[in-house]
Amino acid sequence: MKRDAFATLQAVIRNGTLTAAAAERHLTVSAVSSQMKQLEAYFGQPLFDRSGAQLRPMPVAIKAARIMTEALGRIEALRNESQIAVGGVITVGLLESMLPPLLPLIISRCATEFPELDIRQSSGRSLALQTAVKSGDLDVALIAQPEKGASSRLDWQPMEARELVLVVPPQERTLTVADAFRRYEWIRYERNTTTGVLAARYIQSRNLKARESKELDSSGAILALVSAGLGVSILEISDPRMLRVYPVRVIRLGKRPPCYQLALVTRKSDTNKRQALALKDVLKFALGEVRAQRQAAGLCD
Repeated sequence: MKRDAFATLQAVIRNGTLTAAAAERHLTVSAVSSQMKQLEAYFGQPLFDRSGAQLRPMPVAIKAARIMTEALGRIEALRNESQIAVGGVITVGLLESMLPPLLPLIISRCATEFPELDIRQSSGRSLALQTAVKSGDLDVALIAQPEKGASSRLDWQPMEARELVLVVPPQERTLTVADAFRRYEWIRYERNTTTGVLAARYIQSRNLKARESKELDSSGAILALVSAGLGVSILEISDPRMLRVYPVRVIRLGKRPPCYQLALVTRKSDTNKRQALALKDVLKFALGEVRAQRQAAGLCD
């Protein structure tokens, strides 16, 4: 049972809903729901009374959260006391769009916290990186977890929910979502990617009259076209610094926007190796730093 699931359990107990817990943990609602189902299967009984508007924790949930909070704190303290340095080589795959914001933070943090750990990175699309982990060409990868088809041979650890937004030309200060698609052509993110699927699903679910003009797999190229007034798009902006290069107006897509789960994927036999745990700590730090930048840019809460 993953220790992160117990941190999520505490968030659900504190907040009373999966949605609020997901927001606190920066995960998708489906990821939180999946973790609670795993815990219920582990304990063999329901952890919450779901009869009301809010989830009410059963006594076993409160007891488990209390025990695990204390136990995990002691285990983490014991691990930090270890004099064994984390060293060796670990190969990590990152999505191409995440290299600019994350890689400098990963390398600098690792140099400070784990100077003997040699991180060797590669980049690509989620499916290719998932395949590389499965085949042993990569040790870990930070990728978009597919809604279907996630390999059961791998261990998927939810790291952060990534929200899609609508971007429109910078001069359009009062444009609504519906007006944006009536006035401008839709610059589509590549349809075979997670972002592309989610964007198309959102447009279809809202019956938006989207007139497709181009299909690209580069968020930078899309932002450049939108900034020039050549269309609108729905995408996830991994690097908020691009908004300074290509100014656009960002429109958030409501209380339940389209989003995907960013996950750390490893082979099941490698999940608890010291190198993988060290890298997970580094990635949590880097994602937190970038999340603060994305919040300041109005890309997420």
